[in-house]
Amino acid sequence: MHLVGWAPSRRPGLPPHGGTHGEESLQELAELSRSVGAAVLGVTLQRSPHPDPATLIGRGKIAEVQALARGEHARCVIFDNDLSPTQLRNLEQALDLKVLDRTQLILDIFARRARSREGQLQVELAQLNYLLPRLSGKGTLLSRLGGGIGTRGPGEQQLEFDRRRIRARIRKLREGIEKVRAQRALHREHRREQRWQTVSLVGYTNAGKSTLFNALTEAKVEASSRLFATLDPTVRAVKLDRNRQVLLSDTVGFIRRLPAHLVTAFRATLEELEDADLLLHVTDASQQERESQDAAVEGLLENMGLASASKLKVWNKIDLLPAAERDRLPQSPRDVAVSAVTGEGLDLLRSRIAELLSRPQVPSRETGSRTERLEPERCSPRV
Repeated sequence: MHLVGWAPSRRPGLPPHGGTHGEESLQELAELSRSVGAAVLGVTLQRSPHPDPATLIGRGKIAEVQALARGEHARCVIFDNDLSPTQLRNLEQALDLKVLDRTQLILDIFARRARSREGQLQVELAQLNYLLPRLSGKGTLLSRLGGGIGTRGPGEQQLEFDRRRIRARIRKLREGIEKVRAQRALHREHRREQRWQTVSLVGYTNAGKSTLFNALTEAKVEASSRLFATLDPTVRAVKLDRNRQVLLSDTVGFIRRLPAHLVTAFRATLEELEDADLLLHVTDASQQERESQDAAVEGLLENMGLASASKLKVWNKIDLLPAAERDRLPQSPRDVAVSAVTGEGLDLLRSRIAELLSRPQVPSRETGSRTERLEPERCSPRV
């Protein structure tokens, strides 16, 4: 498999490999590719002032990519960009190889990871929404026989039938997801009736959210170094001190340029974040690109209308940092340094969560008014 990235140059004449943003994104694409078992045989980055509307990278670069892919005996080329239906078709014809874009790869990963019925519905909806505008007939069987009224051939009829079938399936999936949303709304209403406060983990994929979730709740959800290991949300009670418990939810990790289809399809899951009293933004403190990763998370939260939500920054994986780098981490009341693996800093994290949730006046997300939060009753949560 060969990877290709395109990035805009800052000005005409910039050297092809100037800057690091394109390289970081391609490194991430390589990790995504390996997470589905693909072997990365080569990487190519192009920088130019404007993308080619027909092929993204232009004929000269296509010839280069084709030669490199054939030299490495690659069977697939993955682009670190979203390709239009026209670009995808033209590239497959020019390269004579299977071509995928970033969104297709991420959708494939989500399809492999989804375990619950809810997750499978959401992934299938995202896949069909992506596929529908890219559906086209191929070959003489699915081609139009002629032009004008009354000359539509069997190919166009088949294509229209496929589109109708996909649209019908999309409607059915949306109905199923609406039922999921209704069920989750009932669960959240039950929590409010029981005076449970909720805390949600957010962060870049592979920041260690699931490991932290297990450490705080003694749960046994899957914790893996693979990207997007967690798709299905999990909610458990976590004890902050002897007299107080809250509900903690673990949700899907974020990533740069998360496909819009996925954000829309996973709306039912991400509503857990909208209802949370506190967001724990988990960051991999050992990651060199942590600033750009945090910016991607904050951008997605802003798009969801959660930019002003109450947050506590959790710097995870400090066991991988030298002492000098640990000392440079922020020390404000809204920052906590922890290691979910060793347990270092978890007591302080519980204390900070309790402190932030104990503030007497908290904005209500439903009415916009200010209401007093009550202590949760000591009972087993129904989630």
